Amino acid sequence: MIEPFDDTYFMKKALQEAEAAFEKGEVPVGAVIVIDNKIIARGHNLTETLIDVTAHAEMQAITAAANFLGGKYLKKCTLYVTLEPCQMCAGALYWSQISNIVYGARDEERGCIALNTKLHPKTIIKGGVLADEASELMKRFFIEKRNLN
Repeated sequence: MIEPFDDTYFMKKALQEAEAAFEKGEVPVGAVIVIDNKIIARGHNLTETLIDVTAHAEMQAITAAANFLGGKYLKKCTLYVTLEPCQMCAGALYWSQISNIVYGARDEERGCIALNTKLHPKTIIKGGVLADEASELMKRFFIEKRNLN
């Protein structure tokens, strides 16, 4: 039987959030948090809009999910994010005790894997889901940004 709510399905939802960031002139990273095949939180980068370096997609989604659940721990939740989390977001995810992180594209320079950032020991991380789509959106954003300057 084909599971309709799989990693690809939820990553497409995260890509929709990344597109929303792109349209606002934000670095196009999007995230959704899921529990029991239900999206409980969405977020996209808002660092320019809010003039806040901590307003990453993951941080927006973590806050929304904690509010939805009524507690700070995101056990049994999965974060779908279009780009490998940075060190700051990985630290917040550590403290949230999120069960799973699924990301699209790698961030070879600033990502939590490249920087050897520790995640919670019970957190499972998986990458490469719709990585080409996520990478293409990032490339398009930075090409357009360069052409405007």
